[in-house]
Amino acid sequence: MKDPYDVLGVARDAGQDDIRRAYRRLAKDHHPDLNPGNAAAEARFKEVSAAYHLLSDADQRARFDRGEIDAEGQERARHGTWRDYAETGEGARYGGGAWTTDDLEAMFGSMFGGGGGGRRGGPGRGQDRHYSMTIGFVEAVVGGTRRLSLPDGGTLDVRIPPGTEDGQLLRLRGKGGVGWNGGPAGDALIRVSVAPHRFFTREGQDIRLDLPVTLAEAVLGGQVEVPTPGGAVRMRIPAGSDSGTVLRLRGRGVPAHGAAAAGDLYATLRVVIGKSDPALETFLRGWTPEETPDPRAGMTETEVPP
Repeated sequence: MKDPYDVLGVARDAGQDDIRRAYRRLAKDHHPDLNPGNAAAEARFKEVSAAYHLLSDADQRARFDRGEIDAEGQERARHGTWRDYAETGEGARYGGGAWTTDDLEAMFGSMFGGGGGGRRGGPGRGQDRHYSMTIGFVEAVVGGTRRLSLPDGGTLDVRIPPGTEDGQLLRLRGKGGVGWNGGPAGDALIRVSVAPHRFFTREGQDIRLDLPVTLAEAVLGGQVEVPTPGGAVRMRIPAGSDSGTVLRLRGRGVPAHGAAAAGDLYATLRVVIGKSDPALETFLRGWTPEETPDPRAGMTETEVPP
C-alpha cells in the first residue's frame, strides 16, 4: 500500500482538520455510488479510506511515523535472526555498549522461535493484528456482517453492530497472532470507515434527509413515501407546507443499541416545481395573492439571490 500521506495528498505534519477535509473531498470524488461500474474509482476509494483510518487515529499515526507499523497497520518485525542484527546494526539500540545476558537471551530466543517471552519458557500472548475496513452508511446504522479479506489470503467474518460510527474500533478476540508455549492468541483490531451516503447524514442517533416534494404535495398535503435506513415508510405532509419545513419520524433514526435509545429521522422538505404545466402558468398569471407576504421583503438589492 502507498504512503497514506501521499494517498491523501497532505503533509506529514498536517493537522486532523486538514486530513479530514482531504478525505472527504477524495471520498466524494471516488465514491462507488457516484461512479457505478468504475473499478478504478472503487479501488481509489478503498485506498483513500484506508489511509484516512490510519492517519485519523493518533496512536496508529504515531506508530506509523515511528516505523512500528506499515501503511496497512501491520506490525513491523522487531526481532530477527543473528544476520539481521549484524546487517542492520540493531545492537545499537541496546545502548551502544556491552551486551547483557538478557540481551543475548532475547536475541537467541527470537532465532529459535521463542519470541519476546520465550527466554523464560512460559506462555506468551500473540500479537494483535490491525486492519481497516470501509462499510456503507446504512450498514453502519442498522448493523450486519462483513467478510474481511486478510493480506495472507485468509478471511474474517466481522459483525457490524447497529450504530457503528466512523473511526470506531472493532475487536475480534483471539483472531490475531498465535500465542506461544500455550499462550492465548492476540486479537484482531479493525478500524471502521463509514462511507458517506447520497441522501442521509447522521447527527448522533438522529438521521437527516432532504425530501423532495411536488408543489401540489406542499400546498394540498397528503401521504408521501420517505426512505429510511430501515426501509421506506409513509409520512403525512401537512397542507400548506413550505420548502425548508422539517418533519420528524420518531424512532426511524439509528436503532437502539446498548444504553442508547433509538434516534429519529428528520426530513427537510424541498419543494420541486418540476416540468412547466400550462394550466399552472395560466392560473398564476391571473392569480393575485391578497395576504401572502413577499418572501424578499426587507432584503437589499445585493442580498437578493440570482
